Amino acid sequence: MSARAAIRVAAGLCGLALRGLAYSSAQAAVATGPPPSGTEFGFAVFQQHCAGCHGNPAIERAPTPAQLQLYSPERIYEALTTGPMKSVGDTLTDDQRHLVSQALAGRPFGSESAGDAAKMPNRCANNPPLPDPSSAPQWNGWGAGLANARFQSAADAKLDAVQLGSLEVKWVFGLPNSTSSYSEPVVVSGRVFVGSDTGYIYSLDAATGCIYWSFRSKAGVRNAMTVGAIGGHPGTRYAVFYGDLKANSYALDAQSGQLLWTTKVEDNYTARLTAAPALYAGRLYVPVSSWEEFAAAAPGYPCCTSVGSVVALDADTGRQVWKTYVIAERPKPTRLNSQGVQMSAPAGGSVWNTPTIDPKRQRLYFGTGDATTYPAARTSDSVMALALDTGKVLWSQQVHKHDSFVGDCYGATKSDNCPKVQGPDWDIPCPVILTTVGNQDRLIVGTKPGDILALDPDHDGRVLWRVNVFGPIAGDAPPGAAQAMPNNKGVVWGGAADAGMVYFGLLGGGVAALHVADGHREWLSPVGMPPLQPDGRPVGHAAAVSAIPGVLFAGGSDGTLSAIDTTDGRVLWSFGTDRVFDAVNRVATHGGSISAPGAVVADGMVLVGSGYGVLGGIPGNALIAFGTRPKGGS
Repeated sequence: MSARAAIRVAAGLCGLALRGLAYSSAQAAVATGPPPSGTEFGFAVFQQHCAGCHGNPAIERAPTPAQLQLYSPERIYEALTTGPMKSVGDTLTDDQRHLVSQALAGRPFGSESAGDAAKMPNRCANNPPLPDPSSAPQWNGWGAGLANARFQSAADAKLDAVQLGSLEVKWVFGLPNSTSSYSEPVVVSGRVFVGSDTGYIYSLDAATGCIYWSFRSKAGVRNAMTVGAIGGHPGTRYAVFYGDLKANSYALDAQSGQLLWTTKVEDNYTARLTAAPALYAGRLYVPVSSWEEFAAAAPGYPCCTSVGSVVALDADTGRQVWKTYVIAERPKPTRLNSQGVQMSAPAGGSVWNTPTIDPKRQRLYFGTGDATTYPAARTSDSVMALALDTGKVLWSQQVHKHDSFVGDCYGATKSDNCPKVQGPDWDIPCPVILTTVGNQDRLIVGTKPGDILALDPDHDGRVLWRVNVFGPIAGDAPPGAAQAMPNNKGVVWGGAADAGMVYFGLLGGGVAALHVADGHREWLSPVGMPPLQPDGRPVGHAAAVSAIPGVLFAGGSDGTLSAIDTTDGRVLWSFGTDRVFDAVNRVATHGGSISAPGAVVADGMVLVGSGYGVLGGIPGNALIAFGTRPKGGS
């Protein structure tokens, strides 16, 4: 394709001729209702209306997507309304202009200065030296340990089933200017560390909610923090490690919030860090995902080049030690689509989950997402094992075959960017759980259609058992499965494991308990919820569940946090968080859906983020801390 032809194609995509293109379902939702808080719709607008110029080497004067990501949402919006891109902006609704501005910037409007701890009334009176994290109960990282079992011992939980009746709200922190509470808090050394969709990181006192410091990242942060020792920085003993939605990994001084280092782990502009990193033996293992699949069907977009990976960084410096892509073959040009846009393959395999560390075997395990190109790579929808020291792939066990998926590849919205056979978007969405039954180690895997598997870590991930919590095993993704099964009802965010049992919350509603030994389902609890939310939608329990001895905590899409008896699934306690709260930092605060990060338990307290306003969830900006009433209190 000549440069002149490329310019002609790009001009047709970026100019007023775009009004003739059919809106995707995401864009139609934007045009007919209030702006969704999730970034995916904004990326869809960008790919449909802007990607033909921005990122096209033939359009030399157009900033690349990576350059646009450096701008604030206000600056991008100004360019679309009164600036050089007004001609394109005029073809969009105002909601679409807001969405694309926030998606590219990676943070909401007004986040330039809002949220700074210096402006808050609840500053802690002093900032004493941070004690050794091992000296106090903690919930560190996504899964409260290297095995991602999301289980807290009685000694660290300091909470049991008898005390549930005395649980009450101790304090609420309002995430300033946030529209979605989607970063799981962690509790370390008596402090709470949490991120926000505005990019701010906060350090709070666990007992009172007073604030020690804040730090503003380059983009929104939706993963859990990991706190650990760091060397080479005089005066700093412990660091907070995390990533943002522009694929930047960070280390901050846990005492002061000062930036120690930052590393961009992937150059593809669609890359983002959605899952928490894992920290072990001086290395930080960072999972890399992407938003490319959500709107790559736009005919002006060169689908697809983003491939999931895990990156090992030196925890002291941020220097890359190794990087392993899910698909070993790098994407290469394949064909031109009907609009003359270059297509590439193979691609996909986002890593949406925190790697699980196996010190005994010196390995890490993680699940991969669907492919974005056809045919699906053999390592898509798989569990992979890598060597900790080198990143070498030791084995891969594919759970679902034939899952090539791109959003909006249905009916009238289907373009020739779409896979030849569209898959059902099943993924391995949540962390692999490393647990033990008898003297045998097991890797427990949850999937979107509800298949639960046990793999043998000593025999290349051999399948020991496979069951479906709803009944028949879903198996591989058959041709046409996307049309036959548009709504996945199974596991999304994560399970928990205790002595011989594993538990999963389900997107379709309810929580399931299975025996690790053979996969036998012990119970399937509806969690005592009404079958429908007030707006008529089913109540889902997709949020990661969390366990303490005898009790499981599960969140609902209606905002209810429930404590469940692990022996039979009975609800022991519940609290509705979809309400207004008086926040300690005097920010207007409202709870909402608990549909992604789960509750964390440490030192007699339960903390949960309320307001997962993504993909139809109830938005909110509340971080809620529960504790028990003193004996004799009313």
